[in-house]
Amino acid sequence: MLRALQSASGWLARYTSPFIIAVAIVAFFFPQLFSWVRGNWQTALLGVIMFGMGLTLRADDFRELARRPADIFVGALAQYTVMPLLAFSLAKLLRLPDEIAIGLILVGCCPGGVSSNIMSYLCRGDVPFSVGMTTASTLLSPVVTPALVLLLAGERIDVPAAGMFLSICEVVIVPVALGFFLNAKFGTAPAFLAVRPLMPGVSVIGLAIIVGGVISAQGSGFFRSGAVIFAAVLLHNGLGYLIGYGVGRATGMNKAKKRTITIEVGMQNAGLATNLAMTHFAALPQAALISAVSCVWHSISGTLVAGWFAHRDAPKRPDAPEKGDCGHPDK
Repeated sequence: MLRALQSASGWLARYTSPFIIAVAIVAFFFPQLFSWVRGNWQTALLGVIMFGMGLTLRADDFRELARRPADIFVGALAQYTVMPLLAFSLAKLLRLPDEIAIGLILVGCCPGGVSSNIMSYLCRGDVPFSVGMTTASTLLSPVVTPALVLLLAGERIDVPAAGMFLSICEVVIVPVALGFFLNAKFGTAPAFLAVRPLMPGVSVIGLAIIVGGVISAQGSGFFRSGAVIFAAVLLHNGLGYLIGYGVGRATGMNKAKKRTITIEVGMQNAGLATNLAMTHFAALPQAALISAVSCVWHSISGTLVAGWFAHRDAPKRPDAPEKGDCGHPDK
């Protein structure tokens, strides 16, 4: 039974995108199935996701932050400048309504996505660098995320920065810290080693249910602004990948690091943005809707980008010219 659950968890980690899309479609046509995903239930689900992230952290990951301060600094700086400023600029350029603009800015100001480490592994990126970036941006999020939202969205709406700080501590820092403590305390115990592989699948299911809850509540409003929401999400995410890669290249990172920073910058913790939108901006329902759409799309695009990078490593024809990443020699 346990082997079957571990296998199912691995399958969900590999096929996150189609699973979340399937749940979103079901939620749209049968919203009553997810009508319970509100308030404390949604907060608890996000806490479970972040707890799963905490279970993957080890003391070595924090030592990695100390060993590679320059890389982590560049990554964290890119994470908290590129995506927030892109969101703000697109909101202005596309003249987004306040509801949608707030949601996009929330997504942009959140830390890196919890599945970005898996994507970095799949594309042969620098996984320790990925874990370090995600850890650093997550630990900074209680202060940086509310501050950036206040700075970039304060002219549109009152931003409850103090409440957001407490929410992020509650649903991010505490579960991550608990997961890390349990991993440090029991990480070598046979029972713990058997259960830990189940957490990726649990996290995927939790994220899918959060998306389903938002779609069930706001699905009818999707078609009122669907095209605008899709355009904003696709541009925000796509430009994030491009600029993230550009940052890696401009700072002289090798191929593996460039791939990692591309994915880390482009993929956001949109599940956290969804929770913050529903908790603190309940009067703006489409803020949660664009966050939920970002949840789905970031999972899809992350898989596509990782697959494209991995495809570039496929054996070339004997007569094919030898090229480095993106057609240029690697540094």
